[in-house]
Amino acid sequence: MLNLNERALGLCEAMVADAERLGIAVHALACGTRVIDCGVAAAGGDEAGRLLAEVCLAGLGTVALFPSDPAVWTGRAVEVATDDPVAACMASQYAGWELKSEKFFAMGSGPMRAAAGREKVFDDINHRETAEHCVGALETGKLPPESVCVDIADACGVAPERLTLLVARTASAAGTLQIVARSVETALHKLHELGFDLGRIDRGWGVAPLPPVAEDDLTAIGWTNDAILYGGHAKLWVRGDDASLEETGRRVPSIVSPDHGRPFAEIFARYDHDFYRIDPLLFSPAVITLVNVETGREFQFGRLAPKVLQESFGVVK
Repeated sequence: MLNLNERALGLCEAMVADAERLGIAVHALACGTRVIDCGVAAAGGDEAGRLLAEVCLAGLGTVALFPSDPAVWTGRAVEVATDDPVAACMASQYAGWELKSEKFFAMGSGPMRAAAGREKVFDDINHRETAEHCVGALETGKLPPESVCVDIADACGVAPERLTLLVARTASAAGTLQIVARSVETALHKLHELGFDLGRIDRGWGVAPLPPVAEDDLTAIGWTNDAILYGGHAKLWVRGDDASLEETGRRVPSIVSPDHGRPFAEIFARYDHDFYRIDPLLFSPAVITLVNVETGREFQFGRLAPKVLQESFGVVK
């Protein structure tokens, strides 16, 4: 079995060696934990965000930028591809670790999750691991305090000096990009919630428009969610019977949710900014394509919603 933390560590070392060019800052805390600031106090940038996204994928996927389809968005799009989507996305990239203390909150992702193995999803995908050095990514507006780093290290079974954390706020170039690079991950997560056997999935590809960098984190949360909900497309190559792909596939795209149709900021405000009150069926790409590698048949569900996307990004009112 691949060691996800070991793979991610190599990417981190390359980022540290190129810190000046990337616009990132490296801090060694008193407890020994290394914190790589990609977009809190540091400026970061697109390349920092692209590499941060690849760290979140534990080096099992590639992330690239290219011009978006102008019918959807006139800016750029973020593409992700992986030949090991379950390990890359569910064991590593998924932001399934909520970290909070009295004055700190972050959503944790990256391969440190596989070392901690706290989430139920690891029972289903069978990818817990023991690591000598752990790597994680935190979506947060603050650098983590030492107490949080010590708690993370303890949960992962490593000493604090063997922990590397990459951090970026949502309203930063790197933070925005790494979130939008989750088109495949959101599709897998939705399939998992629907009870689909993720072991049937061989590889994945996804794309979503890259919004501007927002002035504040709340606006950035809305824009990054809308990028996937209304502009995201995930394509998965799977094995097995066609009937189950047709039955499950139509339940995957975001349009199946009654909350679909308005910018995420409005939906979020309607539920008093409580994620857990929003219909969970909303959190998935606008379009999902399933390709059966055994029969050659292809099934596509959902549709893009460029008008909602453009309204969200401030192009039209």
